[in-house]
This record gives sequence, structure tokens and C-alpha cells, in this order.
Amino acid sequence: MNELSVGLFVVGLIFGLVSIPLALAVARLFSLYVIVREGESVVYELFGNVRLVLKEPGLFTPWSSMGPLAALIPIFGKKRTVDLRLDQAYLRSLPVNSEEGAPMGIGVWCEMKVSDPVAYLYKNTDPRGSLRANISNATVRCLSNMKLVDMLEERHSMSKSVREEVSHESLEWGYQVGSVYVRKVHFRDAGMISQIEQKVVNRLRQVTAAIQQEGTNRVNVIHSAAEREAAVEFAKAAALRPRIVGEALGRVTQNPAIANALFDVLEAQNALQSPNLEVDILPAGTPVWYGISGAGSPARSSGAAPPARKRER
Repeated sequence: MNELSVGLFVVGLIFGLVSIPLALAVARLFSLYVIVREGESVVYELFGNVRLVLKEPGLFTPWSSMGPLAALIPIFGKKRTVDLRLDQAYLRSLPVNSEEGAPMGIGVWCEMKVSDPVAYLYKNTDPRGSLRANISNATVRCLSNMKLVDMLEERHSMSKSVREEVSHESLEWGYQVGSVYVRKVHFRDAGMISQIEQKVVNRLRQVTAAIQQEGTNRVNVIHSAAEREAAVEFAKAAALRPRIVGEALGRVTQNPAIANALFDVLEAQNALQSPNLEVDILPAGTPVWYGISGAGSPARSSGAAPPARKRER
């Protein structure tokens, strides 16, 4: 009895695991119920007409809106699922020309999502490709013949112009365009790029040389100013020295004994510093007028007075 109960339980479990998913699949096939996920939309088409559009997430029964016709969807109709989540696209190097004739490339980044599933499915066979082509054409129309300076600097105004141009037409195809932003502006001509690079390099060299020359000039100016100030100070010092020495000598001459001793010392110092200094050593008691150096004999024997001789001590 117990074995029979276990066997029936196993058979019922296997039958339930197989039959329940199969029954749910059949129910979905004949549109007894449908699950709409977040960010999705379900469109039911029957006999070439749209019968039902479900945009809100949840569990729905198409039979409540379509009646028994919902059972004919698998045979005579279609069930389409549309992704309503935010999508992004980046269009690289769209060709435009500036007012000066420079060939430029524009990179445009945009966000879009499906706002009308019916228009998205039936008004355009390739709405995504059409939207990209529309963005490309709008970029060329709005941004061509702009000044090169504005094209390189005014990204915000350029993005706004492209977005306003694209939004109106995209709504007809069921697309809602979000942000449109010009992310990149570049030159398309390789020769122009090399010329600009060369000009930039030359300009950098000129600026570097000018900075170095300016630094050298400033150093020279500072050096000259320092030398001038030093020369002025030295000249002031040289002008003050005679006055200071004169004032000191004036105070010394007020005492004659000190003045005579000072002048004797200065005279002796000058005599000792003379390069042609000659010193004659006279014996004690020898008259000063009697010459010794180079005389040969007493000056009296010549019968004439000896010449005067400078004597330095």
C-alpha cells in the first residue's frame, strides 16, 4: 500500500512538472494571458490591423479586450514585442565644411527611445537607420558653413541646433530623441592636420625663445641695476672718506705734539715704502754734510764743498 502511494505520488509529480508548463505554453499561445516586462511593449496585430497595445508592465489577459479573436492571433495575426528602454548611438566623423572651406568631421552622440510602438513598427521599415540618417543630415544642414572658431568652441549651441532639427521628424517614426551632443570636432584633411601641427610647433618654439629672451633681459636689467647701485654706494663711500680723514686730521692738529709725531710717522712710512730707497749709515760724530756713499775721499780734499745730498732715515 505504501509502495503504491509512493508510486502514484511520483507519477503525479512527473505529470504535473510536464503538464503545467505545457498548459501555460498553450495558454500563452492562444493569448489567454501575457506578461509585459518593464521597459517593453506588446502589440497584437490581427488581419492587418492593430488590435491591442500593452505598454504598462504586468500580467494581462488579451481576451478581456479582444474577446475570442485573441485565440486567432497565432494563426492569422502576430504578436510583436517592442523594447522601450533608452538607447544610445554615436555617429562618427560626419563630414561638414566650415565657412573658410576647411573639411571638418563632427562626432555626434545621441539618446533615443521608442515613444509610439505602432508608429515604430508600421510607419518605417528601418526606424533606427532612418533616425541615424536624419541626425547625419541635420548635422550637415545645421553645422555647415559655420565659422571655424565657432565650430571648435560652441559645442552647446551646435548640439541644441541639431536636436531641435531631429526631434520633430523622429516623432513621426515613433522615436523620442533625448540628449544630442556634439562630442568631437576634428579636421579630416591629413595635410591640413600636419600643417597645423607644424604651425603649433613653430609657435611653441617662438614662445619658448621669447620667454628665454625675456628672462635673460630681466636678469641683465637686475644685474645692471645692482651694478649701478653698487657704483653709487662706492662713489658715496669714496666721497665720504676724504671728509672723514680731514675731520680726523683737524682734530689731531689741535694738539701740536701729536700732530708732529703723526706726520713724522707718516713721513717715515712713505720713505720706507719708496722703491728707490737708499740708506746711508753714518758713524757717530760724523757731520751730516760729509758724504760717504760713492764719495771715494773726503770732500774737503777737492777744495770744494760737497754737493748737497738727500738723506732718508
